[in-house]
Amino acid sequence: MRGDETPLRVVLVGFGPVGVRFAEELLPAVDAGRVALTIVGDEPDDPYNRVLLAEYATGHADRDGLRIADPRTLAGRGVRVLAGRAAARILREAREVELDDGMRVAYDRLVLATGADATVPRLDGLERAADGSLTHGVCALRTMADADRVRDVVASGGRVVVLGAGVLGIELALLLARAGADPQLAHFGPGPMPRSLDRGAASVLVGALERAGVSIVPHTRAEAILTRESADGRAFRALVSSDGRTIEGDLLVLSCGVRPRTALASDAGLRTARGILVDAELRSWSDPNVFAIGDVAHVADPSHHAHDRDVPGGPSGLVGPGWRQAERLARAFAGGEPAPLHDEPPGIVSLKADDIDVVAAGTVPGDPFAPVPRGEPAPEIAVWADPRHGTYVSIATTDGVLDGFAAVGMPRAAAELSLLYQRRAELPSDRSLLLRLDAADALVPRPAGRDETVCVCNAVTAGRVEDAVREDGCESVEEIAACTRAGTGCGGCRARIAEMLAEWQGQPA
Repeated sequence: MRGDETPLRVVLVGFGPVGVRFAEELLPAVDAGRVALTIVGDEPDDPYNRVLLAEYATGHADRDGLRIADPRTLAGRGVRVLAGRAAARILREAREVELDDGMRVAYDRLVLATGADATVPRLDGLERAADGSLTHGVCALRTMADADRVRDVVASGGRVVVLGAGVLGIELALLLARAGADPQLAHFGPGPMPRSLDRGAASVLVGALERAGVSIVPHTRAEAILTRESADGRAFRALVSSDGRTIEGDLLVLSCGVRPRTALASDAGLRTARGILVDAELRSWSDPNVFAIGDVAHVADPSHHAHDRDVPGGPSGLVGPGWRQAERLARAFAGGEPAPLHDEPPGIVSLKADDIDVVAAGTVPGDPFAPVPRGEPAPEIAVWADPRHGTYVSIATTDGVLDGFAAVGMPRAAAELSLLYQRRAELPSDRSLLLRLDAADALVPRPAGRDETVCVCNAVTAGRVEDAVREDGCESVEEIAACTRAGTGCGGCRARIAEMLAEWQGQPA
């Protein structure tokens, strides 16, 4: 409540996972009458976990499992929810947001959680309508509508072409293979995940993907699509590469990265770079009453970079940092002491798949036998490769401390390397000790300590999970998730939580 005893009018634009977390954290202040919250969301569906869209699209999750908030419950607590309405303009002088139907909503504080759109490559024959829809049979799997299109093709036994072999493209291809959709994974360059994996790791991963039923089509410089006539008009028939190859399918899914949705902010005169530029308080550089969180927030210090043409950094593109921003900003608006916005821990890339373990971080290790220019220190690189059995680890260190690593098919070694990488701790002098963690007779390792992060998305530690079991009486992964939020993001930590739970309960993992 402000000095005049009227509630602070907060307008939130964006009702995805980060926006929902902000609204949830602000609810106590809404209940107390200190904040009047209005949410503007352009999708008509109830808010859902976008991270799990691929699972839903391939039949491995149901729609209810993706729902993350109930607008009716929020409305019952005094939140004004305007779903299926897009924000068209920000009228900064009037402190109003104009919606696509002409309605205007006044604010004291405006929070932009507009997320990101899929990057759509320019392909001859690919049409994009004014509403953003693509040629029938082409989608980017960013919305529930996209997921329903994929789901229909999978249910009919159709063939799916996935363009892009980053983490999300690979995860989708693996889920499609499990669903029997005959996926073909096309990508530019010789190997998948080129930013994270060296040649050896990529080669071992390709073998694992092919064994899992994914057809790999490397060196694909996509130039065009071919279409056919259908009941819906022109529809996708094949992807055409620059060398003349065609990859036929019933559906093309674009997995070519994302771009923050900054148009609304730019049109209002807010400064943007790779996202909306905000300071450490998540406040716009251009307007003290406008804030940004999540995939659209580019956090940078204006005192250092206000005059830079190219501001360093950018949105993380991960849900975990967005959630922490949402929690921090909601606490500040509610009048509490905001937690400091620390630098996020070093990024670790992991593949979320049942049968293939891939983890990488830092500088991609190079060739241990490559010549070193005169006068430069030789890199410290250790490599283990067993392609026949699908295992590979490469490690790059400086003075015994990890600069980066890539691990395929060795989950326990990868877990130990991840911990050492985040803590900037020294590796054992005998690197082969790490390989033994994945030996058939190795004991299942317990978390290294209560401070170890188990759920990266929600920053939940092993100690918090253990407390949920021993003090709160949680007896399943689902109960732990409800109690701590662990496992409610990408879901990649759920197997680890189940392993820990089984050990604490004295059962075999």
